[in-house]
Amino acid sequence: DKLKSSYMQRISVLLEDLVSDGVLNELEKESILEGNPVRADKARCSIDSVRKKGDQACRIMIRHLQSIDLSLFSQLRLYSDPSAQQGKKMKTKCHIYIE
Repeated sequence: DKLKSSYMQRISVLLEDLVSDGVLNELEKESILEGNPVRADKARCSIDSVRKKGDQACRIMIRHLQSIDLSLFSQLRLYSDPSAQQGKKMKTKCHIYIE
């Protein structure tokens, strides 16, 4: 269906951008796409893979998400700029930039 196709396109673009920036390698990208038949699992695996790579990788992913899906970015209240957190502390690396 159209919604599934749109989602798959966005996740593919995000993963390709992460490969281009050296956050993920081609094998990791293919593993996420092919090893997770359920859409939510693809998203979860993508986030988990990037979280393991540290704060800089998380910032890169958040920046790409902002350009790929501004609506989702806004719903999640993400910040690509750490100065936007306004003193809020979070518990996990990728959550540092989530309100």
